Amino acid sequence: MSKFTMRRRAFLTGATCGVGLAATGLLPARAQTALNFQLSWLHSVQFAGSYIAQSKGYWSELGLDVSLNPGGPNAPVEPPVIAGQAIMGIGAADYTAAAVEQGAAFKIVLVAMQKNPFVIASLPANPVREPGDLEGKKIGMALANMPVLQALCTINDVDIDAIEVVPTQYDAAPLVAGQVDCLLCWETDLPVAMSVQGIENVTMLMADHGYAVHSQTYIATEETIASRRADLVNLLKGEVQGWQDYRADTDAAARLTIEMFPDQGLELETQILQAERQVPLMFSELTDQNGFGWFTDETVDANIETLALLGRTVTREMWDRSLLEEVYAA
Repeated sequence: MSKFTMRRRAFLTGATCGVGLAATGLLPARAQTALNFQLSWLHSVQFAGSYIAQSKGYWSELGLDVSLNPGGPNAPVEPPVIAGQAIMGIGAADYTAAAVEQGAAFKIVLVAMQKNPFVIASLPANPVREPGDLEGKKIGMALANMPVLQALCTINDVDIDAIEVVPTQYDAAPLVAGQVDCLLCWETDLPVAMSVQGIENVTMLMADHGYAVHSQTYIATEETIASRRADLVNLLKGEVQGWQDYRADTDAAARLTIEMFPDQGLELETQILQAERQVPLMFSELTDQNGFGWFTDETVDANIETLALLGRTVTREMWDRSLLEEVYAA
């Protein structure tokens, strides 16, 4: 048994006992500190670890009253975090790098998706299983993602001029209709939608071919880390517990998401499959050894190299592991 496993079991067991004692009235109620946690998109199972932390009282037992604010196409993460309206937000390393280049004092303090979710999706009759297969193909994608495709091609010595880029909406229809040979999309999105509809598909995870960009990253400002460190550590403690529960039962996480947000138009079958496909993106040997959300100097350096291909120049200073170290040292 690893040292982390022992620490994690003690940490989770202690927290669980705390919830049970509070429920029976054997522990005094704690004063609650209200805070906002800014999500990067609309409510879905993508954030189910946070829903579990909220519903099971992991945060309330740590003295926090957490509001989970949804994001969306017109609700970027960075402004409320910079303004202090949210203590923490969920972003991605490339977006954070862009903000840091413009002077924002952000730190990435936890990495939820150890592997970037970008994939090349195709159909079995004409599959893309490795980057070289892209040559001679038509790829449907948003033109805004051209730097992503260019980075993948550069890393894998693929001739991007041999790929025909077809501007498309974020929809699987052009692939299914044969208008394109493949799509640039997220593993947990269009491929899931096709699978639910009974359309067999093939995905090539770009992270398995050198595209290292941390995703679903938790960001806070330097000022907030300095002034509200204890609240941030407690927020992350509850988050870690929620995601461990999520991993143990992804179907339950999907059902909870539907129950908590019945007006979001979410379908249970889709949420269940998305929850399942998130697991290999979020958990790895690294997290098994060190804990959910962990990152190292080596993984950061890989990110810095890929971000440079995307036109972003950052240093290791954009990442701060000290909060996570406090979480697991507790």
